Amino acid sequence: MSAAAVEYPCDHDEPNLLEEAMKLAEQLPGHRVEVLGGQIVVTPPPDSRHARSLTDLTVAFLAAHTGETEVLQGVGLWLPDGPYEFAVPDLAVVDADIDDHHIEKNLYDPAVFRLVLEVTSTNYLQDLRTKVAAYAIAKIPVYVIVDRKKQRLHILTDPYANEYRDHRTYEPGERAQLPDSIGAEIDLDVAEILKRAGRRG
Repeated sequence: MSAAAVEYPCDHDEPNLLEEAMKLAEQLPGHRVEVLGGQIVVTPPPDSRHARSLTDLTVAFLAAHTGETEVLQGVGLWLPDGPYEFAVPDLAVVDADIDDHHIEKNLYDPAVFRLVLEVTSTNYLQDLRTKVAAYAIAKIPVYVIVDRKKQRLHILTDPYANEYRDHRTYEPGERAQLPDSIGAEIDLDVAEILKRAGRRG
């Protein structure tokens, strides 16, 4: 069971960033719309390599898809650092009772997220900077970044304030062991992940 750790938004008559973002998402099918740092961020649809790497990563994380945890793609994560902030990580390992922690508009309490993963794309700096702070503030225990630009894998753990105290990078030829706290033993072949993801500047 997960504990709630989120302040819910106040009811307002005037449109807010969340409502504006949801309208934009309806107008731009296939795009990922998020509210980060008080701004609406729109990411175009992923290229085929990005999509392929997410499928491969989902398979790599199957050991974490159990009765206690689930591996999901594109699930909205409510962020506590602003009244209407949210992110949509590419991949997440969540508590199996996630449906009991729905907040609104397909957004869920960060307390149920054990791991979030992003495969970098056109919004490279969002994944490497903005989301590091956002996920740390939300106390997401593990943040994994597949860095297609610099061809390496980042594993960030131990969130504190707006950063992660432990940040390890892995190069091709190395294997990355994820913390057991995600609910399974996951060992990633960095070279294979980066090869499938391809390079994206």
